[in-house]
Amino acid sequence: MNPEQFKTNVLPLRDKLFFTAKKLLEEEQDSEDTVQEVFLRLWHMRDSLEHYDNLIAFATTMTKNLCIDKIRVRGRMNSLEEEMFRQAGPDNPYLQLERKDTNEILHAIIEKLPPLQKAIIKMKDIEEYEIEEIAEITGSQAEAIRMNLSRARKKVREEYIKITSC
Repeated sequence: MNPEQFKTNVLPLRDKLFFTAKKLLEEEQDSEDTVQEVFLRLWHMRDSLEHYDNLIAFATTMTKNLCIDKIRVRGRMNSLEEEMFRQAGPDNPYLQLERKDTNEILHAIIEKLPPLQKAIIKMKDIEEYEIEEIAEITGSQAEAIRMNLSRARKKVREEYIKITSC
């Protein structure tokens, strides 16, 4: 499948895949990341996509499986200890310290990102700009912004897990 066929056959599935991911994950950002990851995987296997009878079903199944994986990871991360501290309330000194440490770690990781990804993740996640606004500011296309945002978040997530799992 050449890039033009990919654009006409796969990219229009975005809304359907996003809807599926949003129903399963309930969080818009996680749903966006999942759809971007599905598109990236489909792009990498674009030469073999013609072998599938129903591309929509294949992409939807891929989206559902990625969502299920994210839900499983989320479940592992919500340990009993974390739940107990959450129930203790926002004034809990342990939680305040943990939030402060987490923020410092995340800011340090974000500062190490490539300049464009750093700017995009700051505008989207910290300053809460919309994708279209970021595209205007940077002079990029919305899809490129989504892809860079997804890559930046993935890198931050990986680095954070590396740092905190030690």
